[in-house]
This record gives sequence, C-alpha cells and structure tokens, in this order.
Amino acid sequence: MSELSEILGLQVAEDENTPRERLERTHGNALAQIAFNLSWRCENAQHSDTFIARKFNFWRDILPPELEADLLDRPRGYTASHRYVPGELLARPTSTDLRWLPGNAFKRDYHKGLYVEPRAGRFYPRGFIAGTADIFPGDVRPFRVAEVEDERLRVDLAHPLAGRELELSALIQDIWAASEEHGGRCDDVAELVSNNGPGMQARWHGRPTDFFNDIPFMRPAPEPDAAFYALPRMLNHVDTTASAQIRQLHARLLPPGARVLDLMSSRYSHLPEGFTGEVIGLGMNAEEMQANPALASSQVQDLNLQPVLPWADASFDAAVCSLSVEYLTRPFEVFAELARVLRPGAPLAISFSDRWFPPKVTRLWEGAHPFERPGIVLEYFLRDGLFGKLHTLSVRGLPRPPDDPHAAQRVDADPVFAVWGYRN
Repeated sequence: MSELSEILGLQVAEDENTPRERLERTHGNALAQIAFNLSWRCENAQHSDTFIARKFNFWRDILPPELEADLLDRPRGYTASHRYVPGELLARPTSTDLRWLPGNAFKRDYHKGLYVEPRAGRFYPRGFIAGTADIFPGDVRPFRVAEVEDERLRVDLAHPLAGRELELSALIQDIWAASEEHGGRCDDVAELVSNNGPGMQARWHGRPTDFFNDIPFMRPAPEPDAAFYALPRMLNHVDTTASAQIRQLHARLLPPGARVLDLMSSRYSHLPEGFTGEVIGLGMNAEEMQANPALASSQVQDLNLQPVLPWADASFDAAVCSLSVEYLTRPFEVFAELARVLRPGAPLAISFSDRWFPPKVTRLWEGAHPFERPGIVLEYFLRDGLFGKLHTLSVRGLPRPPDDPHAAQRVDADPVFAVWGYRN
C-alpha cells in the first residue's frame, strides 16, 4: 500500500444527480477522482501537500507527460510517482523575483482600518506593494518579505516552492465514463497542487520567520478561559471526513499499546479504531472529557494560566493535540513541557483545520495564511531544539459528507493540516 493510500483510503465523491458508469481502468476519455500529492523538503522538515481533483478529465486537463503516460490504462488504487529537479515542474526563480524596495513601498494601510507592518519571512498579497510597474493594486498572489531594514525591504516574488526538488504522486481513487460532450475549464495539475499555499510552511533560506511581533497571542476575549469553557460543547470541531484523516495520521504515528497524552482534549480524541493504548486527557471541560470513550482518565487545566504539566518526566510514549493549538497563548512553554513528559523518540502530533472559536483564537493564528500556520507550529517545535524528524501534512479537496450540516454551504470537507515530530 502506498503512503497516499494510507493517508486517504479510497473516499470518493458521489453525485446523486448524475449516476456514474464506473470503469475498471482509465483511458483518454475517462473522468477520475485523483489524489495528487507534492512531497518536498526544506532545511528542517519533510512536507506533504495533498490536493484531491474530484473530476479530473483525461481528455481536457493537463498532466506532466511522464505522469500522464503512467496513469493511463490503470485501475482504481493505482499510484504513480515522479521526481522533478528544480525548474521542471515549477519555474525557477528569476533575477527579477528577488528585489529591494523602499520601505514606504509596502502599503501598511492596504486594508482599511487595519495597519500591517512587514515582517521578515511572512507572506502578503502583492497588492501591498505600491509603485512597482509589474504589480497592480488588486493582485492577491502572495509574495514574501525576505528581509526588513530601517528604510527598505527585500521581497521575494517567486513561488515559495520555486527552486526546490519536488516529488509528485497520484492515487487513482475512482474512475467513470465521461459524457460525449467536451469543453469546459482546463486545469493544469502542476498549478492545482502548488497554488494557494504549498511552500509557505518553510522558512526563507532557513531563517526563522518573524511571526512573534505585533502582540501575536492577543485574543478578542482576553479574560481567563474558565468561564468560556464552563458549559460543555458536545459537538464535532470538523466534519467526519476531516476527522477520519486525523485518525489515519494517528494510526501511522502512535505505537501500539502506547501511553498517550491527549492535550487540550474534549469530546473526541480522533484516535484510530481499536487503539489499545492508555489515553490520558487534559482539557478545559470535565463533562466533555467524561463523555470521551477513548480516555482512561482526564484532568482539567488551563494551559494559558498554568503551562506546567502535572506529570513526571518521560511519562508518555506519545502525545496528540487536535484542533486546539490555535488557542495557546504560551505555546513555547507548553511545547517545552510536552518535551519533558515525553520519552525519547516519542511522537508529538499537532493537527488543525480552518475552524475555531473566534473569541479565543490568537491574533497571530487568525491573521496568518492557512499554509503559514504549519510554519507557526514548526517554530514551536524548533524553538528549543527538543524535537527532530519534523513533518507537515496538508489535505485539501476531499468530499464533504452529504449528511454534514454544512454540506449545502461547502462541498469540500474541512481541510486538514498537521505538524509532527519526535522527542530528541
């Protein structure tokens, strides 16, 4: 089984209005649901970014030639993979992509009523740059502020993956017959998988990203959290498809029979079915954790008031924190404590999506691009050098379950992002 199969399974999007004539193998006039994955490395982590093309058209859409040849006349469940040197899949950086600009070229008041200061390593829409001939005010494509000096700044306009070696994989999840009509939008797979964020997780040339100026951990509701979490919320924080992706990740990372800390726990722990280890929960609401069938025991603690964990050194074989890291106001202290209570070699898995409680999310998290958020969590892992073998994962484009209460508003499942590493 391929790594993509382990992550995704064979979840497919059904169309109740258009019955499908399922096919056994792909051909030049077939439609398919294909999971495409970009795998790449930066200076301190391995990255995996998955995008599901739910109606890929072999006649119309554009694949790299070597990948197209490998995917034709193939059955469901088949995986193909090819490596690309810099410049093959995405354009190389050019001499004009990296340039110095005067400091006042950055439009700090680009968004009315919001003042934004440029920070080294951060991404912004190109419309923030004024007075440059090849950039127009409404351009929302991201660029990176590489360096900031008193009276000038250096910007990098290249794609954040430009210049990196890439591996592109494809998993055929479903195949069906296309209608006789042709036309419609033509999608380029290289653009589908690389646009809108992949690459933003990494530092610029290995330099720490300046995430932590501008009062990063301020929140709309700054009072202690006890009152906000006093009443139980017996709800799902992501849809069931996204939850399944988190469970798949935990199935890959958690050792059998492990003693696991579920940090910032609540009603669900997103653990794989049949997990045989002992799971200890620490969260904000006792009633929610008591209703969690995965927990052997639980404890209430506000980590933003008291980040010291109530366990001895090396007490756990693994730790997970699902859909909650965005609420931490003292993350570096919490990650240091996680390192203390984990045994050497133990995994720590942090997962999140694009949904949260607005009063309690930090200013840094809410204002970051979705693909910058894994970079924020990587900085938590990297600060004290206590974790190694770091990875990030993103999964976008899976079908939202038809019985989900938000199915009428969102056809895609909640995206899943994860960062994990191992205690040194």
